Amino acid sequence: MKSSINTYKLAAIGILTGLSVVLVFLIRFPIFPAAPFLEYDLADIPILLVAFAFGPVAGITSTIIASIIQGLTVSSHSGIYGIIMHVFSTGSYVLTAGLIYHIKRDRIGGCIGLFTGVIISATTMAFANLAITPMFMGVPIEAVKQMLFPVIIPFNLLKSGINGLIVFAIYKPISNYFIKGIDLRKS
Repeated sequence: MKSSINTYKLAAIGILTGLSVVLVFLIRFPIFPAAPFLEYDLADIPILLVAFAFGPVAGITSTIIASIIQGLTVSSHSGIYGIIMHVFSTGSYVLTAGLIYHIKRDRIGGCIGLFTGVIISATTMAFANLAITPMFMGVPIEAVKQMLFPVIIPFNLLKSGINGLIVFAIYKPISNYFIKGIDLRKS
């Protein structure tokens, strides 16, 4: 009984993690001309679904796996830097939203979790860019500071905000499929 539930969860998490990688491959584009390397993508959506359906630990695990796969395939030009930044960005978002939603499992909890996750992710990425970008990219910290408010912070707020709105709109209608899948395995 418990084994089939775990198998179902693992399969669902694997499918959603794979979908995250596919979405980066299919849909990504720059938002700000001043920083074409900052690309909007939909990759966080399936990972947020994992966190909401199966918990923040599953969401973080999905984040790490998707980040590594994306960093070795679709976004290989960014290398380890891209993997680290993706883990920080998506990981902080997923952990925050997933924890809050699992404390308050309703639309209000989802809304609060996603909104807080957007703020935490954008803040995390501001600090991550200040600490990591100069080291990996050889860019002076002053250049990163100059891009924080006109580009980096707005980009992260916009990307996370759009993905959060999509998750908020689709999670409840599709969450029954996660629950039904688990219930089917119990019988």
